[in-house]
Amino acid sequence: MATQDFNDRMLSLGLARVSEAAALASGRWVGRGDEKAADQAAVTAMRDQLNKLQIRGTVVIGEGERDEAPMLYIGEEVGTGEGPEVDIALDPLEGTTLTAKDMPNALTVIAMGPRGSLLHAPDVYMEKLAIGPGMRPGVVTMDMSPSERVSALASAKGVSTHDITVCVLERPRHEAMIEELRSTGCAIRMITDGDVAGIIHCAEPTTGIDMYMGSGGAPEGVLAAAALKCMGGQMYGKLTFRDDNERERAKKAGVTNYDRVYTRDDLVSDDVIFAATGVTDGSMLHAIKREPGYFTTETILMRSKTGSVRRMTYRNPIDRSPTGRD
Repeated sequence: MATQDFNDRMLSLGLARVSEAAALASGRWVGRGDEKAADQAAVTAMRDQLNKLQIRGTVVIGEGERDEAPMLYIGEEVGTGEGPEVDIALDPLEGTTLTAKDMPNALTVIAMGPRGSLLHAPDVYMEKLAIGPGMRPGVVTMDMSPSERVSALASAKGVSTHDITVCVLERPRHEAMIEELRSTGCAIRMITDGDVAGIIHCAEPTTGIDMYMGSGGAPEGVLAAAALKCMGGQMYGKLTFRDDNERERAKKAGVTNYDRVYTRDDLVSDDVIFAATGVTDGSMLHAIKREPGYFTTETILMRSKTGSVRRMTYRNPIDRSPTGRD
């Protein structure tokens, strides 16, 4: 079985190198105003590093379909062709706009699990709800209104609703939800992009974020679930569709129940490894730093099998990095 062959301990450091290479490559485009160039640099570096790993990998969460190459497209096969069969979910540069404008929380993100372990989420929106570890199952649900979720979580934590902080992606579609949240007296942490990082923040006590809610990309939902699988915490997701074309896209991805609420373990059903590297400064990871002769990156590397979370600093000579010399 593929699960028996999945040596997450041996593959984890290689996955960190993949994430670091993509960050180093996109780092030269920070603040340059060119989103496409930043993304393309990250994609190229990520693909090159993935193809050095001894895996038979398939990209199940990527940047589009085959005809949109040179992106890392859904269905693309990566690795040396030897080793375990694995599913890969990735976002070579989460926050292309953040990178181009040198705004906080741009990351490179990748997750890997045994073949069949990651949901093949279609490129549609997903309504998401996430909280950190330590809570009883079902303390908040998708059936609750936003204000009911805040009240339920506050009660479970033994605090006032005024002590709860909710992370929300700042979008016009969330205006009504934000207004309802305000009525509870909770604090709202607004983010402009990057809901993978926003969901991860729920599981990190130092961020002060208790809950994430709102709609964003379904593929990013799988990446976030992979992180929570390692860190602990609960997550729910429900696909939403704007038109019949999106329903057809979901059907092609194998979705048969359009109303299904996915749990964290539905999105990621087996052991997984997750890596993310900071490109710009953020609340989770430091930005790439340029020092005389070196680039320095910070990477978070996690394994669900052990629950381990490592933070690694990598100093790489400029003339040997994917960015090359200026």
